[in-house]
Amino acid sequence: MDLTISGSVETENDEIVWKSSTFEMYTLTATHNLKDLITKIKSSIALSSEAEKYIVSISKERTIPKGDLLIRQGQTAKNTYFVTDGCLRSYCLDKNGKEHTLQFAIKDWWISDFIAIYNDELATLTIECVTDSKVIEFNSQELDEIFSKFPELESFQRTNLQRHVVSLHKRILNQLQLTAQERYDLFLTEYPDIEQFTPNYHIASYLGITQQSLSRIRAEKVKK
Repeated sequence: MDLTISGSVETENDEIVWKSSTFEMYTLTATHNLKDLITKIKSSIALSSEAEKYIVSISKERTIPKGDLLIRQGQTAKNTYFVTDGCLRSYCLDKNGKEHTLQFAIKDWWISDFIAIYNDELATLTIECVTDSKVIEFNSQELDEIFSKFPELESFQRTNLQRHVVSLHKRILNQLQLTAQERYDLFLTEYPDIEQFTPNYHIASYLGITQQSLSRIRAEKVKK
């Protein structure tokens, strides 16, 4: 998308408006959820009005029913998702057909198959809606192009990637060092309300235990 036309971007009544000297004025409406995302970005960096317009122009808000898949393991992964409501998870199937949940994504979290996107490979993960969910969808190529057009966004993206890497490293260490009970307690701290709408087998696969072990841990926790 070429943004080299002349003009200016202004905010009028919560709408991002492009005023061009060579084109008629048109309006790109930033929805409540998209404005929240832009506000979140602005809390970390100084964001130009032109960058705001570009973010609006490449975004797509979607409401997705429970059980729908956004990315399928073994297929092409092209999009990255910012969660505005609901809960999604990423998981993979091993050669025996067993599910292994890698991540839950709730409000204000990003989710995708980043390995597939950055290595230009087929997806190794499936992204599923655990509940009815709302997301802001970005084409990953367009999102990547934003950093050359608007370098100020590089630091925001770098921070997101660092948080993602740190989270995954902690998860690996927790699987190696903590007991199943300790991992469950930590899970409840990180996702305090998720048990209300997440099937037991999703939680068990995230913790790396069986559903029977999860039931036993819960029963012992109630006794304490």
